[in-house]
Amino acid sequence: MSSLMTHLASLALRVLRKPTLESVEDTREWLHEPKEDAEPPQWLSARHWITRREVGGFPVYTVRPRSVVEPERAVFYLHGGTYVSEIAAWHWVLVARIADAGCRVEVPIYGLAPEHTYREAFPFVTRVYRELTEDAPPERTLIAGDSAGGGLALALTQTLPGARLPLPARLVLISPWTDLTMSNPDIAEVEGSDPWLAPVGLLEAAGEWADGDDLAEPRLSPLYGPMAGLPPMDLYIGTRDLLLPDTRRLHDRVTEAGGVAELFVEEGAFHIHPLVPVPEGVDARDRIMRTVREL
Repeated sequence: MSSLMTHLASLALRVLRKPTLESVEDTREWLHEPKEDAEPPQWLSARHWITRREVGGFPVYTVRPRSVVEPERAVFYLHGGTYVSEIAAWHWVLVARIADAGCRVEVPIYGLAPEHTYREAFPFVTRVYRELTEDAPPERTLIAGDSAGGGLALALTQTLPGARLPLPARLVLISPWTDLTMSNPDIAEVEGSDPWLAPVGLLEAAGEWADGDDLAEPRLSPLYGPMAGLPPMDLYIGTRDLLLPDTRRLHDRVTEAGGVAELFVEEGAFHIHPLVPVPEGVDARDRIMRTVREL
């Protein structure tokens, strides 16, 4: 049984958000809407040191706790938004919590579809990660992401050995979008209960992000990428999340390759529930914070 807050939030999402993703025309209109401001909210600077720099023409924010001069632990965070929407308030809330745990948080603001594609995102996030590893020990660094950012985080990690960059100590992936083909037949069983996402809209956004390339290309769909040798990962997903079937498949692929993946499935929870202020997200948020503190 979902909590009252989740029930009300689900109703709002089903009325206000899901219809857009159920229509190709509405999704295309949404794709071309002006992007939101990516600037961190003012409240964030009250408790944290925030610096901004540009890397290859894209902004990168570094958030540090005021209580720690030079944090030894670091989290590289990639925000979600279907590769279309800009970083949102709930992302900054999670970034603040991670920083409050005594971490430096690196937040690359990658370019979004339809103006930008994955071809620009990969050199950018790889360069930012390289710069981070020059300051922070990889064994105390974690890569995290939600939704599209979770898929990008996994794809980036798969490419690090080829770029001769060290792997992080761990991955934390929240409702990761790991297969842009949306071809898993089990998705149909979840679609009706998901109040937020719909395959039609996700495929339209995926096509813009891929810009004509094969959606099964591992940098787009890391579910088809190499799984052997990856760092341990934590996977957070709800039973009312369209991405649940592919997240289960990711867990299976990692373990079959000899890796370590912990799958945390929250009953009754919808997409990216750890980021949303609902009771179903409390346990996941607490577990993520423990993971960060144990780096």
